[in-house]
Amino acid sequence: MPTPLPASEIPQLVIMGVAGAGKSTLMRALAARLGWACQDGDDLHPAANVARMVRGEPLTDADRAPWLAAIGAWLDARRVEGRPAIVACSALKRAYRDGLRYGRPGLRFVWLKGEPAVLRRRLAGRAGHFVGQDLLASQIATLETPTAEEEVITVDIDLSTEAQADQVLAALGPAAATGPGDRGPRPL
Repeated sequence: MPTPLPASEIPQLVIMGVAGAGKSTLMRALAARLGWACQDGDDLHPAANVARMVRGEPLTDADRAPWLAAIGAWLDARRVEGRPAIVACSALKRAYRDGLRYGRPGLRFVWLKGEPAVLRRRLAGRAGHFVGQDLLASQIATLETPTAEEEVITVDIDLSTEAQADQVLAALGPAAATGPGDRGPRPL
């Protein structure tokens, strides 16, 4: 019988970046390849946040606090279940990333980095989402570029989703080969 992973070794990922970077797409691709639980952080926003963003109003730190707490709670629940997990979340500021890291050993960030012109084009073609082009400038202004000490995996948004996933898996190494509740490799 496989040996369960200690909670401190259960891998978790946050796919971060500004609107239009492809966070949800990469999250779903990685979850499918790894068999990990996944959650789109946008679905955890309080209704008041969604209403603000629909109106084109940027969120404040106070607006984001309950949302980040909900993301942390979702990650904690997966850890209690012994399940590796991935969440898509902008995590624009270092303080947000540090808050998500706190008490969550094994949490890694993947930053989807891209040029504003590419992001604008993507958002112009996106339908049915509450974050549009009007919020991109504020997100870019809010983004605090991850530092080397954060050990964030940086992925170019111009790569195909498959190539992005390959790059993340290569950077994760053995952590990506660990399935829920065991120490054995999972087929990728």
